[in-house]
Amino acid sequence: MVSKGQQPDQYDLVVVGGGINGAGIARDAAGRGLRVLLVEQGDLANYTSSASTKLVHGGLRYLEYYEFRLVQKALAEREVLMGIAPHIIWPLRFVMPHVKDLRPAWMIRLGLFLYDHLGGRKKLPGSKGINLRSHYAGEPLKDSLGKAFIYSDCWVQDSRLVVLNCMDVEARGGTVLPRTRCTGAERSEQGWAVELTDAWSGQKQTIQARSIVNAAGPWVAKFLGESMHRDEDKDVHLVKGSHIVVPKMFDHEDSYLFQNNDGRVIFAIPYEQDFTLIGTTDVAYEGNPADAEASAEEIQYLCDALNRYFKKPIGPDDVVWTYSGVRALYDESDEDNVSAVSRDYSLDLDDSAAPLLSVFGGKITTYRTLAREAVDRIAPLLNAPVTDWTGDEALPGGEMADGDFERYLETLQARYPWLPQEMAWRLARNYGTRTETLLGEAGSLDALGEHFGADLYEAELRYLAGSEWAMTAEDAIWRRSKLGLVLSADERARVEAWFAGQNKKRASA
Repeated sequence: MVSKGQQPDQYDLVVVGGGINGAGIARDAAGRGLRVLLVEQGDLANYTSSASTKLVHGGLRYLEYYEFRLVQKALAEREVLMGIAPHIIWPLRFVMPHVKDLRPAWMIRLGLFLYDHLGGRKKLPGSKGINLRSHYAGEPLKDSLGKAFIYSDCWVQDSRLVVLNCMDVEARGGTVLPRTRCTGAERSEQGWAVELTDAWSGQKQTIQARSIVNAAGPWVAKFLGESMHRDEDKDVHLVKGSHIVVPKMFDHEDSYLFQNNDGRVIFAIPYEQDFTLIGTTDVAYEGNPADAEASAEEIQYLCDALNRYFKKPIGPDDVVWTYSGVRALYDESDEDNVSAVSRDYSLDLDDSAAPLLSVFGGKITTYRTLAREAVDRIAPLLNAPVTDWTGDEALPGGEMADGDFERYLETLQARYPWLPQEMAWRLARNYGTRTETLLGEAGSLDALGEHFGADLYEAELRYLAGSEWAMTAEDAIWRRSKLGLVLSADERARVEAWFAGQNKKRASA
């Protein structure tokens, strides 16, 4: 098992699941002085939490389902999260062309008025109407579109948000074990005996825990049944969302929200400088969530949705990458429309002598409030304080004066004047102030070690392996970064060979 910290035999809290909810809960608990262990069967953010639309948003469309509490809670979180992670979360403007046959203008105006005022917005600009025939956002769109609305939300590098929470867990004395499965747990009056299995070696160990949090995401019910031997009657819907990435479709920095003729909405978002991210679908899912992938029908659906708006059409042949994730949504209604199933969360606490708390549902934007509520519920049983601290302490790399990313970027470029401007921006956007840890005292690009292609050097891989639990090329270039989009097949193979060498050294140590 891979850990950067000393493992005690006894923990106050074991968190099962290394997605955003598990990482947030572990961070919150560690900050309250609890001895915390987080285990994840794959890489951190291996599944759902790296497969989102990568937005911190209130969810404008949820207003149509009267989810006012969820929207208000999510809107209030946008600026909190920007404050603790200004390097990986930043404002984004969304252009919503008006199609009168789909939603009347008065309904959109009312929705945007609520969106502007429900969450106590302070920093983000409000909504307004624009004329697409004179506004730059109208240039790539069909001439038939005249009116649009523009509003604010935020972008987030989703998998990095998970990793940063986990880094803070260890900084506060906790332990994080990726690629480690919880394969059994036996309860007694003294607590839990938890069996852990290394996913690579098969090695088993048993540790003691006073409590367990089940934050296994789409595996939440399966974990309860197979590892905890408990029947669970919660109504959990598995829903797959797929995204496609195509070459850049427009030259400005705003995003689009398009109404589709089936009542859903589709996003088109500037992505990694040279691409456009398009999503998402909502499809009921059966099977192993780890096997989820975009179907030909979903890819065509997203292409067709965009082609109703853009002058230049796209098709499946234009798609350079796809990804899919499965969410476990909890809903007590008999709703057949998976798009209408609530994205809010539910917490189920079995508060016996050995507590077990299970997390159902949730979304990235509200992960911190979910975590606080979860730890608040279990803290009194562990003699830990009930407190709210996670919105006041920056995540690793986010320690910037006044959360000013541009000022920090200037400081970074002044310290490393030899660093190409675009590379400096990418490193700062991924690692924030930890970029200086990555670069160290290097005085040139050559000092960063082997060059793997694009602007990827060995120093970055060493940082990812040593500080962020990266063990494969996929971990490094598809989750911790998106460099896989610009590296060739041969270059990606060289990265994989580098990690194979590191893993061999680790195994023989």
